[in-house]
Formats: sequence, structure tokens, C-alpha cells
Amino acid sequence: MAESHKKPALITDAGHSPAQQMRARQIRYAVMMAVRALLLVLAAVLVMAKAPFLWLWLGLCALGMVVLPWMAVIIANDRSPREDRRLFRRHSTKHEDTPPGIASPTPPHVIDGDT
Repeated sequence: MAESHKKPALITDAGHSPAQQMRARQIRYAVMMAVRALLLVLAAVLVMAKAPFLWLWLGLCALGMVVLPWMAVIIANDRSPREDRRLFRRHSTKHEDTPPGIASPTPPHVIDGDT
């Protein structure tokens, strides 16, 4: 029996809808803010436990709590990368060995109608 696929086949180069892009950005933002909250909790636990090198750990936690919101806003406001510019592509329709803009080494096949 044929197995039914839950996702339809992708037959276009169109990007995701704006709603899907917004949802993905919201999820990334929420994850980064959750990491920031965990850093705050970790800093409080380290202070209560009087950990060795406390100044170093608190400095790293504080740095993370300052940098993460900035990065989260930058990433959340950025649009999704174009598929042809991504570092890792899942499905490639182009030939990987031929760079764009370079013709293939074989001459084109010409059909002459006069012969």
C-alpha cells in the first residue's frame, strides 16, 4: 500500500508566506529570551552557592544577558535568507559542479531544418 505524505511536494521556488516567516521569527525571539532568563537564574544560583571564580561566571552571565536581547531583536527583525544564498540547502535543483553564469563545455545541440 502506498504511503501517504503529510506534506505536499514543493514544486516552486517561492518563499514562505509572511505569516510563516513572522512565526519563525517569533519562535527564535522567544527561545533567545528564554536563554536570557536561564542566564539570570543561573547567576542567582551561582551567587547563592558561592561558586569559585564567581566574578568570572557572573561576568559571563551578565554579558549574555546584555548581548542576547540585542541579537534577538536583530534576528527577529531580519527577513529570512533567500534559498539560493543559504549556506546549507536541503534540496538543490542546480548542478553543484557548474557555477552560475558559466556555460557548459558541450556545444548546444542545433537542429537544422534545411537538410
